[in-house]
Amino acid sequence: MSALRLEELSAATIVHVNQLSLKPGQEQFITPVSYAAAAAVTPAHTAWQRVVLDGDRVVGFIHGNFDPEATQEEFRAALWRINVDADAQGSGVGTFAVAELIEEARRRGVSRLTVLWERGEDGPEAFFLRIGFSPVGETPYGEVIGAIDV
Repeated sequence: MSALRLEELSAATIVHVNQLSLKPGQEQFITPVSYAAAAAVTPAHTAWQRVVLDGDRVVGFIHGNFDPEATQEEFRAALWRINVDADAQGSGVGTFAVAELIEEARRRGVSRLTVLWERGEDGPEAFFLRIGFSPVGETPYGEVIGAIDV
């Protein structure tokens, strides 16, 4: 891999993001129910959406949300979505993207970042634990609430 870099999500890159492939079994873990419900009432200006590029190739996507007015703490500063192309998984793309989101949180004066995930084989739990998130609770839908101090 060449040097990874981030770029804001744009009309030019969204098509590539939508074509990112998954490994078998990962489809069921794309968007936790809680995020889908929260998205309906979340203002668009709170979104931080970036694509990860390896050279000119889109290899990942990360969606953070920064909304200090959110009524639920787990939505105030959160990693909402991360997708890494199946061929690029295990090569540091996801770790790079989350590190960049953590840096953005620091720039904004945020001290804690959260993420939700569903447990299950082929799910993202091992990744989130490996990069430093710790379980701190559970949603009414049974998703794990993870947090990392930034």
